[in-house]
Amino acid sequence: MHRTLLASLWISPLLFCAALCVAADDHTQRSTHTTIEQANTFINDNILPPIQPWSGASETLLLSAEHPWATPFEQHGYLSTPNYSDTMAWLDKLVDSSDVLHKVSLGKSPQDRDIWMIVASSEGVQGATALTDNGKATVFVQAGIHSGEIDGKDAGMMLLRDISHGNKRALLDKVNLLFVPILSVDAHERSSEYNRVNQRGPINMGWRTTANNLNLNRDYAKADALEMQHLIRTINIWQPDLYIDVHVTDGIDYQYDVTFGYNVKQGYSPSSFNWLETIYRPAIEKALTEQGHIPGPLVFALDNADMAKGISLWNPSPRFSNGYGDARHLPTILIENHSLKPYKQRVLGTYIMLEETLNTVAKHSTKLKSAIYADKYRHPNQLTLTWQNEQLPKGIDFKGIDYRIETSPISGADVVRWTGEPKLYPNIPVVANTKPGIVVSRPVAYYIPPQWTTVIERLSLHGIRFTRLEKPTRIKAQQYQFNDPVFSSADYEGRQTVTATTVSNEVSLSLPAGTVRIATEQPLGDLAMLLLEPQAEDSLFYWGFFNTIFTQTEYIEDYAVEPLATKMLAENPDLQAEFAQALKDPAFAKDSKARLRWFYQRSPYYDKQYLVYPVLRAMK
Repeated sequence: MHRTLLASLWISPLLFCAALCVAADDHTQRSTHTTIEQANTFINDNILPPIQPWSGASETLLLSAEHPWATPFEQHGYLSTPNYSDTMAWLDKLVDSSDVLHKVSLGKSPQDRDIWMIVASSEGVQGATALTDNGKATVFVQAGIHSGEIDGKDAGMMLLRDISHGNKRALLDKVNLLFVPILSVDAHERSSEYNRVNQRGPINMGWRTTANNLNLNRDYAKADALEMQHLIRTINIWQPDLYIDVHVTDGIDYQYDVTFGYNVKQGYSPSSFNWLETIYRPAIEKALTEQGHIPGPLVFALDNADMAKGISLWNPSPRFSNGYGDARHLPTILIENHSLKPYKQRVLGTYIMLEETLNTVAKHSTKLKSAIYADKYRHPNQLTLTWQNEQLPKGIDFKGIDYRIETSPISGADVVRWTGEPKLYPNIPVVANTKPGIVVSRPVAYYIPPQWTTVIERLSLHGIRFTRLEKPTRIKAQQYQFNDPVFSSADYEGRQTVTATTVSNEVSLSLPAGTVRIATEQPLGDLAMLLLEPQAEDSLFYWGFFNTIFTQTEYIEDYAVEPLATKMLAENPDLQAEFAQALKDPAFAKDSKARLRWFYQRSPYYDKQYLVYPVLRAMK
């Protein structure tokens, strides 16, 4: 029965799309003739919650299918998005026709596709140095990090078209735009109508993860994916002042069609937060509302089946785009369009948000740059590594959708049925992970021995500055020793993650020439700490970059421990007392292996680097 239903749904959109392609307005440049029902028709409509009809002033942005500069999205009735080849063919034609656009490759994907970026400036500059020299703020917009969530690509193509051949050229008078239409290019081509069942369009959607099955929006800190490495190098080279990452969310149903969020005020970039909260958000929400959209905060339900429990506000770690932006003091906005709203509505909302972003940054670029500078050079004496949940003092009025709870005849469990009817949830609680957990003091510098090449290369990729010791040098520093390591039971993003309890010891040792020294009083000093402090949520330690320190390769036979232990006890009365104290633990006293290991660990034969973190913290 399920296959029969899917087969019947498969035919309808194809026939309908074919009809749309020949039914566009013949003469007008702007067309809103496609009906709401047509623009909402997708293969999975019958299994998704109902929606309210939508029409907004932003629909006047759409061109007729016959217009020479109609995007593929407009040419096909607002239901589909072009594949990689057709996307770049259209953009190539646009770039070739424009004096303000230029195209550059960020690098090749694992499947050998170029990841393209469009550079838009009033001077038509081609390189990063020239863009910096024009003195304007630069906005970086990235679409398709999850390539099924591709709203930003079609919105950006429309906006670039209107800048080049419409009435939006003045947007570039005081601001530059960098636009990546598809970041995860290989996943974009793993396209199907069945890729995102919870999302209303486009008809064909790309895959969530890369060709190597890595989730790019979990990869910012560890930067394993080739695509992510290209992206981080691009950020370092082009130095944008504002970073926008366009997504489509899942989860609960609500009235908002465009939600967006950024770092919290308790995070690592408080001045940027203040600019985003007091200048950026009011301007964006005003523009979206005036154009018929419903903007909202980026929040999640604490319990999808009980909205009265409240919602959560997110303080992300550096594995995510907005958490990474917070750590490196690059104001970063995560757009999450609502997956249950039709594709046309979401694309138009994204267009309005991108357009108003350019307007707002142009008007307030001095304050934006000042905020970034303040965050980069604040260098607090202590840094929070982990965060805990707390209920915030103030709730919010949430524009939700009504629902009922039913017992499912399929699963036998209670399930939520969204009705599609708007419902206001007044003053519901807000919980956020904004309470400091583990907090550490800021060292003057970290030292990493030269053999940890992968770690050093990853720090360099992020743009973190360091120097190398030219000769062996003796230092006094703090060094962590680990106890009770816990490894993930399953692979996560291609890695075996690890956590452990730590003990800090004062050490004095000689470091070889080539050892890397990372000063923390630098623009990316906070990011360096979050990558190198092992208890941080996305430290390189957590991601398994140091897992070889948990391998013990040398050992001692029992027949050698017995005489060694006898000799050690005879020569050291203090050790005798310590051993006697240890024997008061019944479990230890009964464990012959533990007793022998106790002596081995205190002998000169024991591996002194076992369970010791090779990264040193210099406090002065």
